[in-house]
Amino acid sequence: MIDANYWPMLGTVMLIAVGMAISPGQDFALVSRNAMVYSRRAGVWASFGIATAVWLHVAYCITGVALLVASFPRLYVVIRWTGAAYLVYLGIQSLFRSTAHSEETPARQRDITDRSAFGAGFLCNALNPKTTLFFLSIFTQLIKPATPISIQLLCGLIISLAHLAWFGSVAFWLSTPRLQAAIWRFKPWIERAVGTVLICLAAHLVY
Repeated sequence: MIDANYWPMLGTVMLIAVGMAISPGQDFALVSRNAMVYSRRAGVWASFGIATAVWLHVAYCITGVALLVASFPRLYVVIRWTGAAYLVYLGIQSLFRSTAHSEETPARQRDITDRSAFGAGFLCNALNPKTTLFFLSIFTQLIKPATPISIQLLCGLIISLAHLAWFGSVAFWLSTPRLQAAIWRFKPWIERAVGTVLICLAAHLVY
């Protein structure tokens, strides 16, 4: 039974989690790319990777690493640069693939393994400085050291499910057969656009 005193906090966490999930960013770009360029399955697996990475943030917040990051700004700078480097890698990968496969037809559609799609989603969220700041604010402002572990885990579950629901929906919608048929001929350009967006997001993180 959840103490009634924690209901307002859980409600606030839910609202913030939904806002965080639906705000445009690198996670959205990655799921969109997977769903439109590869398949619905690839988009959904990337969504699972993102939702799983949320638990990594929850883990370091509960164990106190979040306070360490907040106390040492240089550690956050390392996280920011690492995340930016990964975004550049994803962006360049998209640009090269769009050029190499510009003549593809639906019958020769490319594929990506479930493991690769999941891993890309996991790393994209795990190395996302915006997500790090989000959890720093949640676990240092709303959640106190005296908050029971069960409540902290419940907050993590709420955030994880919000991400899974949103990005799973995005993957489902962007991979519908009708939409796929309409945008197939534009896939190389879509991949180039997503690659450019990812690189621009990396530049934004750095500067």
